[in-house]
Amino acid sequence: MTSQTKRAVIVGQGYVGLPVAMRAVDAGYQVVGLDVDDRRIDGLRNGESYVDDITSETLNAALQSGRYLPTKDYAEAAGFDVAVITVPTPLSEGIPDLTFIEDSARSLSAHLSKGATVILESTTYPGTTEELLIPLLEQGSGLTAGEDFFVGYSPERIDPGNKTWNFQNTPKVVSGIDAASLERVQAFYDDLVERTVPVSGTKEAELTKLLENTFRHVNIALVNELAIFGHQLGVDVWESIEAASSKPFGYMKFTPGPGVGGHCLPVDPSYLSWQVRRKLGQSFRFVELANDINDHMPDYVAQRLMVLLNRAGKALNGSRIVLVGLSYKRNTGDIRESPSLRLIDVLRELGAVIVGVDDRVEPHRWPAGVEQAPYTAETIASADAVVLVTDHEEFDLNLLAESPVPVLDTKNRVTGPSIERL
Repeated sequence: MTSQTKRAVIVGQGYVGLPVAMRAVDAGYQVVGLDVDDRRIDGLRNGESYVDDITSETLNAALQSGRYLPTKDYAEAAGFDVAVITVPTPLSEGIPDLTFIEDSARSLSAHLSKGATVILESTTYPGTTEELLIPLLEQGSGLTAGEDFFVGYSPERIDPGNKTWNFQNTPKVVSGIDAASLERVQAFYDDLVERTVPVSGTKEAELTKLLENTFRHVNIALVNELAIFGHQLGVDVWESIEAASSKPFGYMKFTPGPGVGGHCLPVDPSYLSWQVRRKLGQSFRFVELANDINDHMPDYVAQRLMVLLNRAGKALNGSRIVLVGLSYKRNTGDIRESPSLRLIDVLRELGAVIVGVDDRVEPHRWPAGVEQAPYTAETIASADAVVLVTDHEEFDLNLLAESPVPVLDTKNRVTGPSIERL
């Protein structure tokens, strides 16, 4: 593929789409970054990156190259060679919500021309590309997939905050609805990443993403339940995990925490279980059990906090609780589906006053009714108890180790006389 002459449209300029757009610019593509969020587009046009893995310097370099246009206007997509859809796929009352994919497909179809390629990256259940995306593209364009244009699926593997594995050096699974589509999808990503991994069809690629996240979800649920039972049995589960991690084969380390968050783990496995139930009439028991355990970890954290306060002769009702770190993942500002949100709801229902500490979270996404405070010794001392929810690298953990008030450490990062681990 001669990238210098190619026009790429990336639909969605969030944690997945913006890194794809920036890498495509670097590879020589003329890139249109589409997003429906006015605030996001205005920020991007001003050179302000809200995605932790993309610096404002990188964004400004893309803008100054003249090959990156952030916009809400689908008219700018006209004449595209490749379009990549990286929009959210949330759950709505436990049911997959593919509205964003549907809207993107309808809007793109009006600008779809012969010879173009459309790639879906949004996480979804097997069959979405063929059963949902293609009919919408064909209906809106009057063209036929596989004859007039090409279609593929390539699951995103973005890991926000990971300093080792990024978009470019993480192997990219690619697929197409036929051999010609696979060839074009693979050629596009070969321009952007170091290694592509082709699979035989879009359903296999769609399932690959769900398998990866279901694997993590189930194993995290296992160690979360072990943490609960280990505490009740008087066993140091953290020490056992470290000891098990010394085994050089047949074991992979997972650690407990206050719950799972982000778009992937709380959502993606449920797409798979929903499809299994819809198509096969069966329950995916591993996923449903993992959901039950991980969804209730914030409730368990609240229970442990209540016991911690009781030892100090205090009730949770009326206590000032400082939550250190609100985002779902270390070194990111992403608060989507964060366990901190559920924890906040539980603690407020029990009458606690909540203070949050996390400068990475965008102001417009800050939880309503939660006081925002800096990470200082004064903030910690002002609390009746502290919970370390997310261990960002900028947090000086010595402040917690020397805390004059009880601290519940959900990450096993701190030791000290006032510290209790999950």
